[in-house]
Amino acid sequence: FKVLRVVSGARGATPEIGAYRTAGFAMSFKTTQLTEPLYEYLLAHGVREGALLRQLREETRALPNSAMQIAPDQGQFLQLLVSALGVKHAIEVGVFTGYSTLCTALSLPEDGRIVACDIDAETTGVTRRYFAAAGLSHKLDLRLGPAVETLHALLQAEGEGGFDFAFIDADKEHLRDYYELCLRLVRPGALVVVDNVLWGGSVIDPNNQNGTTRAIREFNAWLVRDTRVQISMIALADGLTMARKLP
Repeated sequence: FKVLRVVSGARGATPEIGAYRTAGFAMSFKTTQLTEPLYEYLLAHGVREGALLRQLREETRALPNSAMQIAPDQGQFLQLLVSALGVKHAIEVGVFTGYSTLCTALSLPEDGRIVACDIDAETTGVTRRYFAAAGLSHKLDLRLGPAVETLHALLQAEGEGGFDFAFIDADKEHLRDYYELCLRLVRPGALVVVDNVLWGGSVIDPNNQNGTTRAIREFNAWLVRDTRVQISMIALADGLTMARKLP
């Protein structure tokens, strides 16, 4: 079974760097770039989105800040993680209308709980409505106010290591504060998952020096050296980094 590396530059050569072609099939040792048709294929063949989640996503699409909502394949990935890890107590920093929150809650056991931190009473009102429709209001512990204050209060009230999972998807200027507090709140072996770590590709653009981009860039550079955790950055949606707290 012979493998031929196809090198770009020669006339007629089309594969990009990192591609191999064998027996008529192209293979790659780097993440496949998703075209729109390929992404539609991924959604059609890899995502089982329930009717209520789809309704929430479509309702959120009409809002001014709809880009803040996570993608359906990302939501399903969170569900899979929460199920596989046997999560019972979860934290979410940044709720918006609650798509990711509901994804997580659907995978929690009946006596599970998600502490959801946000500052917007209006958009989280949508979250409450959909949790009620799903019959999951008993799992939702929604706390309105600056998330740093909420997380500090949670530490004071419940101590360290009581949570199994944390998802951070809020303002990026406080990203490291959120991460540090969540790392204290989760138990050893738990995951802290951080969204938007690729920021639409802006993290590698030296001409983009706005505060949000710099905050993400600096956080990524710092986290890769954090020896308290195992990490994996994956090119899902706008980029996710998973940090597993070591014993």
